[in-house]
Amino acid sequence: MPDKNADPGVGTEIHGAVRVIRIDRPAARNALNPALLDALAEAFDAAGRDSALRAIVITGGTEVFSAGADIDALGGHTAATYPGSVNRRAFDAIRATPLPVVAAVAGYCLGGGCEIALGCDLIVAGDTAIFGQPEINIGIIPGAGGTQLWAPRTGAGAQAEAALTARTVDAWEARRIGLVDRVVPSAHVIDAALHLAHEIATKAPLAARAAKKAMRAPWSAPLGASLDAEVQIMSGLLASADAHEGVAAFLEKRRPRFEGR
Repeated sequence: MPDKNADPGVGTEIHGAVRVIRIDRPAARNALNPALLDALAEAFDAAGRDSALRAIVITGGTEVFSAGADIDALGGHTAATYPGSVNRRAFDAIRATPLPVVAAVAGYCLGGGCEIALGCDLIVAGDTAIFGQPEINIGIIPGAGGTQLWAPRTGAGAQAEAALTARTVDAWEARRIGLVDRVVPSAHVIDAALHLAHEIATKAPLAARAAKKAMRAPWSAPLGASLDAEVQIMSGLLASADAHEGVAAFLEKRRPRFEGR
């Protein structure tokens, strides 16, 4: 049933021991802005504190998961403001929740949307899903794990291709390279993710949390340092003329003119 106290841009529903967290800006293709990311962080923090819950499903619905960052909001950051931005808190909350998380992905799953999915434990993809990291097209890099989180699933080659070429992969290629765990018709992607989450919810809850903690133990120190480095590198790029040109070109719907400065 819907939660009447859900934040704008993020809705929540309870399905027994599973909470569904929904990115809900359909008119903007579920683009991620500061208000939405703040609400997303709050939703994950609240779920992690709820002793009645056993798993989480995150989705953007059956049409689009998230087309990535709201470029207007991103353009407001500087090298000084980006590291402490709400973006990091939201993505950290998704990765840090003790509950197993299943992503239900249909349609575009790009940029920050892809980084959200990759922060989850399992990814169920609808057959319309498209994954990618397009940040290099506007003169920046992924800033919430997109240079780090592909490789544990796909290996270094697919990680490099995603970050350096912005090439997208469809659901079936994503399954072939290990980026996603299951592919189903997009109309059924939420049901499939819920089924998987309910299966997890039938298991011993302490053991499920412990298994997640153990599986993520190798991430802790090295991934944390790598994510910090990614944010610092991204922050430096935000001050570059190329990044300003890339954002302006995107908003003006024209090809950017990069000069390497």
